[in-house]
Amino acid sequence: MYKKVSVAVIIILIIAAIVKLNDIEFTPLVNSDGKTYAKAEVTQVVKDNLIEDGTRVGQQDVIVRVLSGEYKGEEFEAKSNSAYLYGADCVPGMKVMVSINEHNGNYTVNVAGYYRAFPIYMIIAMFFLSIYAIGGKKGILSILGLVFTFIMIFYVYLPMVYRGFSPFLAAVVAAAFTTVVTMLLVGGKTYKALVAIIGTVTGVILSGIFAFIFCKMTHITGYNVGEIDELVFIAQNTAIKPGELLFSGILIASLGAVMDVAMSIASACEEIYRQNSKLSKKELFKSGMNVGKDAMGTMTNTLILAFAGSSINMIVTLYAYNYPYIYNINLLKIGIEVIQGIAGSMAIIYTVPVSAFMASVIYVKNKKI
Repeated sequence: MYKKVSVAVIIILIIAAIVKLNDIEFTPLVNSDGKTYAKAEVTQVVKDNLIEDGTRVGQQDVIVRVLSGEYKGEEFEAKSNSAYLYGADCVPGMKVMVSINEHNGNYTVNVAGYYRAFPIYMIIAMFFLSIYAIGGKKGILSILGLVFTFIMIFYVYLPMVYRGFSPFLAAVVAAAFTTVVTMLLVGGKTYKALVAIIGTVTGVILSGIFAFIFCKMTHITGYNVGEIDELVFIAQNTAIKPGELLFSGILIASLGAVMDVAMSIASACEEIYRQNSKLSKKELFKSGMNVGKDAMGTMTNTLILAFAGSSINMIVTLYAYNYPYIYNINLLKIGIEVIQGIAGSMAIIYTVPVSAFMASVIYVKNKKI
């Protein structure tokens, strides 16, 4: 009874801390007076921009009916640019997102893009249903773990960064809480979960340390990223520290792969020791290392490919321009991508012996698992 009350008190204190952390008065970075965004439906295309060869040039003039917000039910004339990032190829009945600017009773309305919220919700729902259909009860626990991860990133990591905490520290805090909750959901209150937690937390911290060392070696800082001009502007008006965002991002990016490896080794060692409890620490450690070597080979490849895939536009551009090797290998963006992939993979590599060692010590010492 006392233990349950203590757990409840801890949970309440954590929730209260998160609520307090998110009590933020944001600094306005742009003048948004009189500007709002809303869902709308295209009711009429007044002037199209489709030319004879089937392409679109310039703008469309359309009539839209607002479906949400303070202007719900009202109709406006709007313009839609033909662009890859903004605007939409409007047809009657299409749902779009519009920006509405009001000044002295005059309205300027533009189609900001397609209304993608509903399809995105459908995709997420399909994802969750697939997890439940295949995983059953374990699938539900996996979904809860994903939701908690989302909470940690958006309601702990981001508010901490905005309030001026070290982004690296914020990432460690978010990763640690995510790891503990995810492993307890997947493994329960067991020694297996404890082993996986220790292995994961150690691995992600090492990932950040390796990233910092590698960046020092290559003269890359958090100020070398592509969005730095905007980040510096934000930093001048808020407490955000952009210089550490690169390292914290690497730590978060490697978390999932490291958790996977740590839990795989913890589970394998548990099953091995369950079948033969006479194994010594050294023998169990060796078995854990053998399992970890296989997992390490696939997961490091997975992580490298994930970073390469996210940079495929840059890779294709460099390939098409056929720049010389000396230019490519010394390019800043290439250096950042290499460091991200290698630092994350190093975290996986060192998670293997840490998890195997902790499993051998904890399982053999406690005998019952």
